Amino acid sequence: MDAVRVALLREVLAGTEWVQATRRFAGTLRGAVAPHGGGLLLVGSAAYEPWHLAAHLDDEAAWSGLPELSPTLVRHRVPGGAPPHLAVGLGRLAAAGRGETLLVVTPEQPGTGLLERVHDARRNGATVLALDGGDRDLHALAHDALAAPPAVPDGGDEAPADLDLDTVQHLVSAAAGENSLPAPRGHRRFRDRLARLADGLTAPPPPRW
Repeated sequence: MDAVRVALLREVLAGTEWVQATRRFAGTLRGAVAPHGGGLLLVGSAAYEPWHLAAHLDDEAAWSGLPELSPTLVRHRVPGGAPPHLAVGLGRLAAAGRGETLLVVTPEQPGTGLLERVHDARRNGATVLALDGGDRDLHALAHDALAAPPAVPDGGDEAPADLDLDTVQHLVSAAAGENSLPAPRGHRRFRDRLARLADGLTAPPPPRW
């Protein structure tokens, strides 16, 4: 989802809690990684790998000048021959500690094994964040959490149309890269970012993922 579509989605969601909620959570994420520089670990469930969020955060890290936003994707299963940046297994969570941030993203229950690893990471000093479907056990472990609205039947009005976990991830990643650098010369920094975003719509940086 590009910057224009994110802006349009925010217009659709104006007046709801979601624009503020995703920006608040993105601020927590940015605040957790920026002061420490200990690294951002991103992990999903056994059945869900947050590939797109990893790619979007990587882009935001490059565009915003905040390299700490570029995540390490932690995988439940690492296939043979995977490149180094896609070959990080769950054992990495055992080494997570103070100064690091662990972001757990899953639309389903994370499972006992992952919860135990998340618990160990928090006990060792890592900051734990959750972006999920509202699992109570995961939220109890997280320092901050944001639950996406549940899927509703056609015609339901509990949540805006098409607002699911994937969409919430786009909003969070976009907000995480906003306003992360000072603007010492009036609006130049803002213009520079707009230029980078415009360039990105036609020629995005080469994907790592």
